[in-house]
Amino acid sequence: MPAPPYLRHDLNDGILTVQVGGEWKLGRPAPSGCRDAQRALEEPGLTALRLCAGDDLGAWDSSLISVLFHLARTARARSLPIHDADLPQGLSRLLTLTLAVPSKEGSERRAGEKGLLAAVGGMALRLPAVCSEVLSFIGDVACALARLCRGRTDMRRQDFIAAMHECGVGALPIISLTSMLFGLILAFVGAVQLTQFGAQIYVAGLVGIGMLRVMGAVMVGVVMSGRVGAAYAALIGTMQVNEEVDALATLGVSPMEFLVLPRMLALSLMVPLLTVYADVMGIAGGFVVGACMLDISPLEYLSATASMVSFRQGLIGLTYATVFGIIIALAGCYQGLRCGRSAAAVGMATTAAVVQSIVWIIVATAIITVICNVLGI
Repeated sequence: MPAPPYLRHDLNDGILTVQVGGEWKLGRPAPSGCRDAQRALEEPGLTALRLCAGDDLGAWDSSLISVLFHLARTARARSLPIHDADLPQGLSRLLTLTLAVPSKEGSERRAGEKGLLAAVGGMALRLPAVCSEVLSFIGDVACALARLCRGRTDMRRQDFIAAMHECGVGALPIISLTSMLFGLILAFVGAVQLTQFGAQIYVAGLVGIGMLRVMGAVMVGVVMSGRVGAAYAALIGTMQVNEEVDALATLGVSPMEFLVLPRMLALSLMVPLLTVYADVMGIAGGFVVGACMLDISPLEYLSATASMVSFRQGLIGLTYATVFGIIIALAGCYQGLRCGRSAAAVGMATTAAVVQSIVWIIVATAIITVICNVLGI
C-alpha cells in the first residue's frame, strides 16, 4: 500500500528545511504540515529555504509541485535564497520552470470570496484613487478641447464626421421605435385617469411636456448608452489589447485628441438632435392614441399640444440631452482607455461603460431637475 504524503519542516540557524515524502496524488487531501510550513516561512529571522525529499518519496504529480511552488514563491517574495539540490532532478527542474514564468493576474483560483464589510471597505479605500483618475481624465479632455480651440489638435475631420454618422443616422431606427412606443405608453397611462373626468384632451399636454422636457432626452440617453457608449468602450478597449493606443502615443499622436475628442463632440452634437427627433416621434405616438382611441380629432389634438407645450420645455430637454451626450462619450472612452490587456477585460469595460452611463444619466437628471425647480423654470 502506498505511503500517505507528508511534509515536515525544521528551523535551524535561520534556515527553514522542508522535507516531503510519501506518494503525492491529485485528489488526496494535502498534509497538515503544508499550512504549518507556510506559516513558518512567514516568521521573521529566516535566511534561506531548503527543499529536500525523503528516502520514501514515491510517485508524485502536480499536487506536490503546487505545494512546493507556493512555498518557493513566498520565499522569493521575501528575497530568501532557495536550495533545492536535494530534490529529485525532475522535480527540481519543474519547480525552476514554474518560478521562471510569472503568473498572470487573475489566473489563480481564489481562496474564498470577501465578505460584505470587506468588499465595502475595499471600495472605500479605492475611491480616492478612482476619483483622482477620473478627474485626471476629465482634465486631459479639457486640455484637448483647448488645443482644438487653438487649432492645434490631432483630431481628424473625417473621424468626427464618421462618429457623427455612427451615433446619428445609424441610431434613427431604434430611436424611432422606442420613442413612438414610449409616447404610446405615456398616452395610455395618462388616459386611464384623465378619461374618468372627461379630460382626455390633456393627454396631449401630458405627452408633449413629458417628452420635450425630460423623457425624450432620457430615452435617447439610455438607448445611446447601450448602442454607442458600449461600442466606444469595446473599440478603444480592443485597441488597448492590440497595443494600438500605445503605438499612437509612441508616434507622438495624442490618444485623447485622436480617439476621445471626435467621439465626444459627435455625441454632444447628435444626442440633442436625436432628442428633437425622439420628441416628435413620442408626440406622434401620443397622437395615435388620442386620435384613434380617445375620440379626439387630429386638429384638436395638435392644437392642444401647441397651446400646452411651451418652447421653454424644449430648451430644457436639449440641456438634458447635451449633458447626457457628454456623459455617454466620457464613460465609454474612459472605460476603453483603462481597459486591461485581455478579451475578458474588453467585456468588463463594455459592461462598466453602459452601467456607468445609465447611472450618471439618472444622477444628472435628478440634479438638473432640482436646479430647474429651484430656479422656477
